[in-house]
Amino acid sequence: MSGASVAGKRVRMTFTLPTPAQTFKIGTRGSPLALAQAHETRTRIMAHFDLPAEAFEIVVISTQGDRVLDRALKEIGGKGLFTREIEDQLLDGSIDIAVHSMKDMPVDQPEGLMLDCYLPRENPCDAFIHLDGGTLADLPSGSVVGTSSLRRKSQLLYKRPDLTVVEFRGNVQTRLKKLNDGVAAATFLAMAGLNRLNATDVPRTEISVDDMLPAVAQGAIGIERRCDDHRSGALLEALHHRETGQRLAAERAFLAALDGSCETPIAGLATLDGGTLRLRGEILRTDGSEALFDEISGAVEDGAQLGRDLAARLLARAGDGFFDWK
Repeated sequence: MSGASVAGKRVRMTFTLPTPAQTFKIGTRGSPLALAQAHETRTRIMAHFDLPAEAFEIVVISTQGDRVLDRALKEIGGKGLFTREIEDQLLDGSIDIAVHSMKDMPVDQPEGLMLDCYLPRENPCDAFIHLDGGTLADLPSGSVVGTSSLRRKSQLLYKRPDLTVVEFRGNVQTRLKKLNDGVAAATFLAMAGLNRLNATDVPRTEISVDDMLPAVAQGAIGIERRCDDHRSGALLEALHHRETGQRLAAERAFLAALDGSCETPIAGLATLDGGTLRLRGEILRTDGSEALFDEISGAVEDGAQLGRDLAARLLARAGDGFFDWK
């Protein structure tokens, strides 16, 4: 049995804490943002349990989505492009936990794995990136905008069908270089990622959720573990942010009911007001020719059912073939 300091109180633990002699392995992708999220996770565990950095190892794992950058996401596979290899190492015991951007996570986990820990959510909004600091409304007709997100592409074309959209993948630095090289006039990034990277030098305009509803779970970090790993479960229980979990329960149920993937343009955001949860959702045709929006409110504890109900409403309005490629 070990002792730990949690929220200023000494707590008796019935599990063995990590030590420098037997490091606790945190799996992550290798991008600067992914590493920042893994280090945030480590820092939070260290603070909760008064552990040294030497008790942890950050394990970088390359995923298919990271390796193949010359093709659109829809061309290289379906769900799990940024998670599959990490989850394989989690299942075989090579790592103890996996840190994910929740907007990249499929709604179903492989057998034997679970997601029951979310860190406090960052700003979920999108950011419009233009080297001259302009806004989306300032772009002249015919301008080229780069994005790898089908959701952003469809939303953009719905609002500005006069613009041209090109495939635009890579981390923050890669995308900024593409803008400097003239590949596109502007692009989008997540405000959460820019904030976590402290990228104050990146010219951006925050886009209101009323103007562009974000991806489901955007801005949230999820930590995945093996179902039978009780030590990891006890460590992560201390980190879990209850309100983020409540919001994501509704958003991910909405996504699951729509069978959402990187090949379907879907947006959703849940917010809390006391014991009431408000969920806004949007689905779009892939060419941006039509967008359907709706919202629903109810008790926080009914969040998952609210997500399913909102999805059913939108699907009933959409009819067959709404998500077919055009």
